[in-house]
Amino acid sequence: MDLSAFQALTFDVYGTLIDWETGLVDALAPWAARQGVDADRPALLAAFARHETRRQQENPDTLYADVLELVFADIAADFGVKPTRAEAYAFGESVQHWPAFDDAADALTRLQTRYRLGVISNVDRASFGMSQAKLGVNFDLQVTAEDAQAYKPDPAPFEMALEGLNEIGIGFDAILHVAQSPYHDLRPAQRLGLATCWIDRQGLADGGAWGATPALSERPPVDATYPTLAAFADAAGV
Repeated sequence: MDLSAFQALTFDVYGTLIDWETGLVDALAPWAARQGVDADRPALLAAFARHETRRQQENPDTLYADVLELVFADIAADFGVKPTRAEAYAFGESVQHWPAFDDAADALTRLQTRYRLGVISNVDRASFGMSQAKLGVNFDLQVTAEDAQAYKPDPAPFEMALEGLNEIGIGFDAILHVAQSPYHDLRPAQRLGLATCWIDRQGLADGGAWGATPALSERPPVDATYPTLAAFADAAGV
């Protein structure tokens, strides 16, 4: 792929820029230990993956922090535990503690020297604002599920982002969508005809686990694949 052909990069945030799996486990593991739940990192992430997308699709106009509270109740039920309101609320507010990947801020700063940068994120504006502070750049475009009143893989957030980029003079063919999740991002972006770049942080191409991401029977084809955002920035020559 000729990366110089693009004028704008749109990013998934959680899984691509923010290490949401570590954040999720950091929030869930202490609770599991207190409750005597025998669940390791893969089991906790699998429980999350079972419920998050369903709750998002059932509640497309619900803020992500509130969706997380519903998901927490589902996870607790899976392990036979009755959650408290305080525990559910704490999990809903945990996004602010999810760490950025070590390479994210530097890579974004480098990429911003060449491209306009946008995000298409499955969270609410307040949650994204707390994550953006860890990424060190100001994005040219921000579309959240709260803005679109829909969660990916619904096409509405992508369509809103495309409209926003068009308004600042960036055409469809000049946009590259950069993401980790085949389910949330790569497949729906491709269905719209967008060029796609896979940041395979989970090592799925080499047999890695799907973690907090719903599994697909077949991974969608992509235009380019890199293991990290730093490797992608290197390939872009910035």
